[in-house]
Amino acid sequence: MKKTVYIISSFLLITACIESKKEEGNSYSSIAAGGESEKELQENLKEFEKEESKRLKAEEANKTTLSFDKIVHDYGNVKPDSDNSTYFTITNTGKKPLIIENVEASCGCTTPEKPEHPILPGKSDRMKVSFHPKPGQMNEIEKKVTVTANTNPRLSILTIKAFVK
Repeated sequence: MKKTVYIISSFLLITACIESKKEEGNSYSSIAAGGESEKELQENLKEFEKEESKRLKAEEANKTTLSFDKIVHDYGNVKPDSDNSTYFTITNTGKKPLIIENVEASCGCTTPEKPEHPILPGKSDRMKVSFHPKPGQMNEIEKKVTVTANTNPRLSILTIKAFVK
């Protein structure tokens, strides 16, 4: 008899705890939602999607195209701890101004310098890329320079090579 009462009371206690947790979950949900109902959240989501769609269309409308005079430059044989530079010519082949947002090298021994001003349609500008191999950096070297611009695709990859001896 005691076991039966114990089992029933344990079952009731567990059930009550589960129901309490469900209610807590609902209160947490409403707190996280800022007290908004499901319908209000859906309406806000639709509004956000509209705004995001407008932003993406505006961004797409400002896209252009580009070309490079080369995508690979080979410095040839270079000495450690030496300064080596080259230029990549970037041409705006589209109908909107080309904005080079960022240039980034895959290694600290390579330093690209991006054009500071937009490149007008049909015009070109140069991007300097310097390579300074560190002492101990020997043999064949290949580094990447990533160019981020208002193009599709947004990223273009350039390569520099050298043989350090």
